[in-house]
Amino acid sequence: MSAVQRRAVQTLLQIAPVVDELGARFAGAGHEIALVGGPVRDILLGRGSTDLDFATSAHPDVIERLLSGWADHVWDIGKAFGTIGCRKGEWVLEITTYRSESYDPTSRKPDVAYGDSLEGDLARRDFAMNAMAIRLPGRTFVDPYGGMEDVAARTIRTPGTPEASFSDDPLRMMRAGRFAAQLGFTPAPAVVAAMTAMAERITIVSAERVRDELVKLVSSDHPRIGLDLLVSTGLADHVLPELPALRLELDEHHRHKDVYQHSLTVLDQAIDLESRLSVPTPDFVVRFAALIHDIGKPKTRRFEGAGKVTFHHHDVVGAKLARKRMRALRFSNEQIDQVGKLVELHLRFHGYGTGEWTDSAVRRYVRDAGDQLERLHVLTRADCTTRNKRKAEALRAAYDDLEARIARLQEQEELDALRPDLDGNQIMEILGIPQGREVGQAYKFLMDLRLDQGPLGEARAREELLRWWSART
Repeated sequence: MSAVQRRAVQTLLQIAPVVDELGARFAGAGHEIALVGGPVRDILLGRGSTDLDFATSAHPDVIERLLSGWADHVWDIGKAFGTIGCRKGEWVLEITTYRSESYDPTSRKPDVAYGDSLEGDLARRDFAMNAMAIRLPGRTFVDPYGGMEDVAARTIRTPGTPEASFSDDPLRMMRAGRFAAQLGFTPAPAVVAAMTAMAERITIVSAERVRDELVKLVSSDHPRIGLDLLVSTGLADHVLPELPALRLELDEHHRHKDVYQHSLTVLDQAIDLESRLSVPTPDFVVRFAALIHDIGKPKTRRFEGAGKVTFHHHDVVGAKLARKRMRALRFSNEQIDQVGKLVELHLRFHGYGTGEWTDSAVRRYVRDAGDQLERLHVLTRADCTTRNKRKAEALRAAYDDLEARIARLQEQEELDALRPDLDGNQIMEILGIPQGREVGQAYKFLMDLRLDQGPLGEARAREELLRWWSART
């Protein structure tokens, strides 16, 4: 065992004392078990984690029995795929029976078969850097495909040929992009060539698996690297075609931006601004909105003579495209609404100028953004990619002013709970009408009045409501 291997094992023992107990428990029952995959790779990289993956000769029912009484909590959600999960103290463990899996060319689901050896299990793994293991309880390092050398060289290779690996599970092509973004590793030329040649095969993978991998990529430390790989190999043409479509050809006068590179820069800048958010980060919603905020531009591009290019209403068109794509990828309705709203509103600030908006316009901006106002602040600031320092500073100063005005109005008027001075029950009582369309119309009138003039108080709101009612009847 090399010095690096010994150091890795010692690091493992320091951060995961549960492995010895688990190894002894399985060995005592006559079964093999080993720490495998990402946790071993991350130990070599000096990256700790409380999530640990194991492979074992034991079948799921046996795994479940061996964990019972030892783990704090056991679950079998992955049992159909040979996996039993558990929690032991701060550690979350997934223990999977040795297996092999492959795709039928016409199927979206992997065929799972149990294997009979650790070496065979490692052979079916996605990349050599994830095909390493530490046998327990003897702590023997197993690296049949040179994963340690790949970690040292920061290279992404497959255990066998990339064509065979990607044929078995096409999602591995997206994982290559994700690992490039997460770890800063470079795919080997053969891996890139296979991804390019086999890109269309990603279409047999379920939308849910593609979505989950895309979320991991976009939420990584350097998503731009992985996204560029998906676009350059043609994978993005099948999983997020709106992204490569942003590579618009420049007009002969070069008077508009490279929209694709602009979008990646906006994503980078949104990541830099995430500390402004009160939600947990990395925040997929603001990142994905930053990435696709301009996807309406290809459909709205118009050449109007003298080298002028316009993208009228690309915000509205882009919001529709964003919602359509996210529905196809099976995102939740909540995330679809959040991203769609941000894309639709990302241009709204540009009418602000140097502060020409009235208080009414500021209130409407807050009302329309709703619970996405904080993210909209980040997206709007990130969308400034001009190299003109004077223009960039003017935009920052203008948005600083808008945020300050919003803060003042929120303090004075409770904008976060923006509503009319009278509720529906009061409207019905004052006007003597039953619940129905007219109540909604009256509520809208009062809301518009509230946005235009700020808080009125119940007495004046009552007067205005009666005046409006009298005028319309």
